[in-house]
Amino acid sequence: MQRFARALRLALLIALALLFLIPFYLLVRNGLATEADITAPGWTFFPDSLHWANVRELFDDPAVPMAHALWNSTVIAVLTTTGTLLLASLAGYGLVRIEYPYANHVFYAILVTLMVPAAVTFVPSFVLVSSLGWISTLRGLVVPTVFNALAAFLFRQYFLGFPRELEDAARVDGLGYWRTYWRIVVPTSRPVFAAVGTIVFIGSWNSFLWPLVIGQDREAWTVQVALSTFTTAQTVNLHELFVAAAVSVLPLLLVFLTLQRFIVAGVERTGIDD
Repeated sequence: MQRFARALRLALLIALALLFLIPFYLLVRNGLATEADITAPGWTFFPDSLHWANVRELFDDPAVPMAHALWNSTVIAVLTTTGTLLLASLAGYGLVRIEYPYANHVFYAILVTLMVPAAVTFVPSFVLVSSLGWISTLRGLVVPTVFNALAAFLFRQYFLGFPRELEDAARVDGLGYWRTYWRIVVPTSRPVFAAVGTIVFIGSWNSFLWPLVIGQDREAWTVQVALSTFTTAQTVNLHELFVAAAVSVLPLLLVFLTLQRFIVAGVERTGIDD
């Protein structure tokens, strides 16, 4: 009976894995096909010949600066992730460890911001960025997205269970809040930083509406904005669209595969399931 249950569970996991791999298969299959192969009424698992030249065509396309868009997305995602981890971890640590009369009020105010739809704050944020002259600049794309209330909440949940003994030992050695945070808290909280950082990185990389509105010049396009240009009212460039989508997914896969063991440990420590 146990063998049957194990075999059934394995079969279910394989079926789910194949199901989740279907979108990636479609990206690779259609990205290495011609327009005729993609739109043909009959379906083949893979085209008769794989057109690897589609990748070179993507990066040589003068209408879409794909390489520059990938670079922009990388810079924006790294800066956003770094800034978010710094601010959110400091906010979470301060809410838990630094005693002051209105700590709970500040925490509740942060929670309230999670309940406000993004559409409500979008126009005021755009007006503010525009008045500062940050349209089509790195500052306009990064600064308004740096503080993340969800990240601050996750860090606070984690620091609630952080062992005070480690901090007390640092206090005995004469360390204050700031040096304790950098020398004790951060090095022992790497899984949580990896988990939250991965969530923020993926969200920043996949962001579309804000980069579309702020990055109005071609030089400020991100990869998601570049992807949207392959489908217009006049033309639909399917094979380049699929190649570009496959290329844009690769950095996310690398980040996830590199940090997956830290992500699992970090999610367990944040108390999300409590």
